[in-house]
Formats: sequence, structure tokens, C-alpha cells
Amino acid sequence: MAAERTWLAWWRSALAASAGALAVGRLAPEVLHVAPWPYILLGCGYASLAVGLLVVGAQRQRELERALRTGGHMPLRFRTVGVFTAGGVVLALMTVVFVIAQT
Repeated sequence: MAAERTWLAWWRSALAASAGALAVGRLAPEVLHVAPWPYILLGCGYASLAVGLLVVGAQRQRELERALRTGGHMPLRFRTVGVFTAGGVVLALMTVVFVIAQT
């Protein structure tokens, strides 16, 4: 069950990033009455994050299943954590900058 819970957590994160993509790329320009293209690009960034989370989540689930069968341990590599953290920080900061610049 641990591997399944991990996979579902990756999916929840991907769904949240997908919702962020929709909100930033489609809703923000309408609410803020601004040019849509920067927000569409930013929304594509959130969508890319969602795709990455789904792909890495599936790989992680497979690795955990293998580790559970063999009795091993498969820690999440810091490189993976670092890439997603850096991507999330960049997207969040860009969102703040865009919203502040338009007010």
C-alpha cells in the first residue's frame, strides 16, 4: 500500500499543478484584464510541471514496488526533489511578479 499511496500523492500534486495551469493561463488574464500571452506561457509551465510529476510519480511507484518485493530501500534522489523544488519556486515567483506587475 505504501507504493500506491506514494503514486496517489504524485497524482494529487499533478492535479493541483494542472489546476494552477488552468487558473494562471486562462482565468488570470480575464480577471486581471491583461494581455493573455505571458499568462498562457506561465500556465504552460505549470502544465509541464504536472506532466513531470505524473511521469516521475509513475517511475517512483515502479521503483517502490521493486524495492518492496526485494526487501530493499529506494530513497527519493535529492536531484529529483531539487528539480521539482526549483521549478515550483520559479513558477511561483513568476506568478507573483506577473500579478504584481499588472496591478
